[in-house]
Amino acid sequence: MFTGIVEAVGKIVALDSGRDSVRLSVSAAHIAEDVAIGDSVAVNGVCLTVVEIAAPQLTFEAVYETLRRTTLGQRRVGDPVNLERALQTNGRFGGHIVQGHIDGTGRIASIRPVGDSWFVYIEASQDLLRYIVTKGSVCVDGISLTVMDADDKAFSLSIIPHTWENTTLKDRHAGDSVNVETDIIGKYVEKLMGGWAPGGGRGVTLDLLARSGYIEPEPEASRRW
Repeated sequence: MFTGIVEAVGKIVALDSGRDSVRLSVSAAHIAEDVAIGDSVAVNGVCLTVVEIAAPQLTFEAVYETLRRTTLGQRRVGDPVNLERALQTNGRFGGHIVQGHIDGTGRIASIRPVGDSWFVYIEASQDLLRYIVTKGSVCVDGISLTVMDADDKAFSLSIIPHTWENTTLKDRHAGDSVNVETDIIGKYVEKLMGGWAPGGGRGVTLDLLARSGYIEPEPEASRRW
């Protein structure tokens, strides 16, 4: 598990692409001094396993599902990447719960400076936006950020100078794709409340509420499970 507090910005130094996978090596600065083979590191928010160490380089492998859901397949040698080691149990929880399991990608619609900060607007699909709420948490390219505003087409972020200077955000431009991981808590709440269930049913929780008289029961004819 991660917190979305970027520890360092590394640089991709090698890419070896297979048919459905890629092996990438990253110059990881001080991060490489305190990891072992098999450790998890978030690379632009993507949880990857260290398979080789030649300090200061770390090598990872990303398979088809990872490439399909993230921007890793678009990265090139020389590109900067945000890096964070997995959270230690005695560490500070400075961001929010981040799994490194990317839900999908968004597209930067615009970036504009406002005073000492930068407003970043990101367009995303409905599948992502349903879990993004104003003043909630979202992870963008591995950075834990607070949502400034959100509607049915995009969400906005206000970036402070420290975050701007110490992450890859300063290298991004309008039109760039970014990795997005939504708040895991919202997804669990939705499932437990019956928003998702195998076969399209309402879920156990809503049925219990109906039997208790707190909500109207679902008509028998409309049940699909």
